Formats: sequence, C-alpha cells, structure tokens
Amino acid sequence: MKKLLIVLVLVIVSAIVIATQSGNQQTSPNTSAPQVNNQSTPHPHDGYGMEDYAAKGRIPAYLETAPNIDDLPPTLSPELFTGNQRLAYKAAKEIPQTLAQLPCYCHCDRGHGHRSLHSCFESEHGENCGICIGEALLAHRLQKRGLSAAEIRKEIIAAYGSSSG
Repeated sequence: MKKLLIVLVLVIVSAIVIATQSGNQQTSPNTSAPQVNNQSTPHPHDGYGMEDYAAKGRIPAYLETAPNIDDLPPTLSPELFTGNQRLAYKAAKEIPQTLAQLPCYCHCDRGHGHRSLHSCFESEHGENCGICIGEALLAHRLQKRGLSAAEIRKEIIAAYGSSSG
C-alpha cells in the first residue's frame, strides 16, 4: 500500500512538473511567418497604432509643392486592377502631382518610407489599403470640382486626420 501511494505521488508530481515546464517553454521563432516588432513604429495594416497617430495629430509626409512630373516615379497601370482599386490607380495616373502633395493616413511614410500618397500607387501597396484608395478617390473628386492641391490636402487632413474616426 505504501508503494502504491509513493508511485501515485510521484506520478502527480511528475505531471505537475511537466505541465509547468511546457507552459514556460519558449518556442523557437518561425522564420517563415512574419515577426511583429512591437519596438518599431507600428503600421496600421498590422492592426496597431492608428488611433495613436490620429490622437497625436501627426500629419504624414507629403511634398509641399508640386514636383516636376518627370521627377515622379510611374504608378502602376490601372488595367491591372478592378473596381475601386482600378479607379484609385487611374486617379494616380491622372493627378500624380496632386497626390504627391497629399499625406497618406495609413502612415506608410513610417512603415514603408513613402514620401506622399503618390508613393502608394507606385507599387501594389495602394491595392490593399482602403485608406490609400479612399484618399485617392476623394482627391480626384475634389480636383474635378476645382480645388487646389493645398485645399485638397486640408480636406484630406480633416477627413482622415481626426481621432473621431
């Protein structure tokens, strides 16, 4: 009977030790999955930090004046996309100098080094970002109504820069 009790106690203690060790073990990093570095400035596409940026009133990067059209990198062809994505890339083709003078409130200036909203449409970045698409379509509509780039920038900041979201 004593031997059975000792064996039972050893089994229970072993189970507790194993359970405790498995809960404290750190897994090795999975190199195939992207790692989120919480020390760096988070990017809104990752689901972190948009409210923080808006609350601080930070205006993302943009060019103060219209750049020479020849100095702007080309944007991707609208024909590569459909729906609102196509319309946004079409706007980027039609009003590139205006988009270069606008901030992009997905804050890709920090996450991707973009210089303005125009940069979003030089790659597929704009395809997957509702903020980029929304801003480009708004800018296009406002320019068609006769607003200047500076006036459009004020509208973009009012629409996307508030923390009321």
